[in-house]
Amino acid sequence: MSFTVKSISVIYSSINQNNTFTNGDFLSGQVILDVAKETQMQSLSITIKGKADVQWSEHYGKTTVVYSDKEKFYSMERFFVREDKSHGNDNELVKDPSGQPYRSVVAPGRHVYPFVFQLPQQNYPPSFKGSAGKIVYTLKTKLCRSVRVSSKAKAEFHYVPKPEPQNPELLAPQYGARDKQMKLFTSGSVAMNIKTEKTGYYLDEGLKVLAEIQNNSSRAIKPKYCLYEKHSFFARSKRRIHTHDILKEEGEPIEQKTNKNITKVLTIPPSLSASIFNCRIIKVEYRLRVCLDVPYASDPEIKFPVVLLPPQTSSGAKGPSNSDFGIWNQQAGGSAYPNAPPMAPGQFGTPANYGPSPGQFGASGNYGPSPGQFGNSGPPGQYAAPGYAGPLSQFAPPGYPGPPAQLHPPVSNSQQSDPSALPPYQDYQLYPHIPDETKKS
Repeated sequence: MSFTVKSISVIYSSINQNNTFTNGDFLSGQVILDVAKETQMQSLSITIKGKADVQWSEHYGKTTVVYSDKEKFYSMERFFVREDKSHGNDNELVKDPSGQPYRSVVAPGRHVYPFVFQLPQQNYPPSFKGSAGKIVYTLKTKLCRSVRVSSKAKAEFHYVPKPEPQNPELLAPQYGARDKQMKLFTSGSVAMNIKTEKTGYYLDEGLKVLAEIQNNSSRAIKPKYCLYEKHSFFARSKRRIHTHDILKEEGEPIEQKTNKNITKVLTIPPSLSASIFNCRIIKVEYRLRVCLDVPYASDPEIKFPVVLLPPQTSSGAKGPSNSDFGIWNQQAGGSAYPNAPPMAPGQFGTPANYGPSPGQFGASGNYGPSPGQFGNSGPPGQYAAPGYAGPLSQFAPPGYPGPPAQLHPPVSNSQQSDPSALPPYQDYQLYPHIPDETKKS
């Protein structure tokens, strides 16, 4: 930062206690510029962006190969000041509360540039940070001056998509059965029938497991339960997998020649990330493993896919019903300027592969896994087919009354705790690359 520009920052206002945003929410904030003397600006902009990126390295003898890839969900830039108008149009300019353009020359002191974005109504992957990749949503401001290095600042915000609990595939119960004949040090047999009430669960919900266990062996056995996560990262036709046990619990021993019905409820930690199936380069899955601990023998086990949905939260920044993506001016007191110009049609240009293919994630098109999806991870390009409906072109009317009163003070990138921080994932088991047809699901 040069001596002329003392500081530049971007802050936003929290709308709930969790400091999260979801589809269609209005995100209001301010760009704050502090200059030591009169300054001529070529441009001052604010950009909202959502993207995913992965990167890891693999060693082959003395050779190290770096694998990386990126996926952009959306990006939109608006200008408070822009001297060069040869590119773009006037609708990209954010005006001051009186409806006039901001001046390109600013006097010494502190200057505040308010803004309001509306997040798109489409379901995008939630904020996520893993060992080899991340999904982040950011606000970034940039100040450009002649023959000077650009001054930049950014702040991350935590995005969680709306859950789709009515998806029939998520409400369907799951069944599994397994039996095993004992050999060598143990005689007889054991069998188990396992049932779960459904497939999809909220992050703060209990997972009920119903088990019918028959112990016809010569030794006591013990049921064990494990909920674990599986992170898959894709780049250049390669896949890297990290698995991690989230919780482990054991049941009471079942004596020999005994049949027993058991009900076990596992509490899902609310700090976990929701399942991610609609990102091309990052996939987050969860599985439930139930096994019988048989002494001196291999343990029979059953696995079920578990889809974790974001917790139900009520957002506090809702405006008029709108299926697209807009920005308006906002005064520094929290009230909105009603005469702000709408955004330009076709802002996003050529549509990309933003959405899943029809039916890929169930009837709702978001979270439900397709039949057989959990049995084979498939190639990297499987998870985002061209289901996006087209460029975003309609925006909320200029009479938008502004978001409701702020529930919390503005959050700064220098003052807030990282809003997208998730619990660290240590003790990962790192597997080398194995062709998909030989890797267990």
